[in-house]
Amino acid sequence: MPKRTIYEVKPQGDGPGLNTKWALKKRGNQRATAVVDNKKDAIARGRELAKKEVPSQLLVHDAKGKFEQEFTYGADPFPPKG
Repeated sequence: MPKRTIYEVKPQGDGPGLNTKWALKKRGNQRATAVVDNKKDAIARGRELAKKEVPSQLLVHDAKGKFEQEFTYGADPFPPKG
């Protein structure tokens, strides 16, 4: 099975605030793939890219950097039973 590509959406900057930018970054890269003004746009762009690189996953973090949700595309190596 090919290695899964992982993208992450995280706040960029000093922390939560009114002027927080959101970074979309491919895991393993040093620079962000995109930096946008709001989380919704970062997630949309991340889902678009992840769908093009199956198997892949998009991990979304909240404004404090804590894991919030994930989107998995392609074969999931750990599907739940039942």
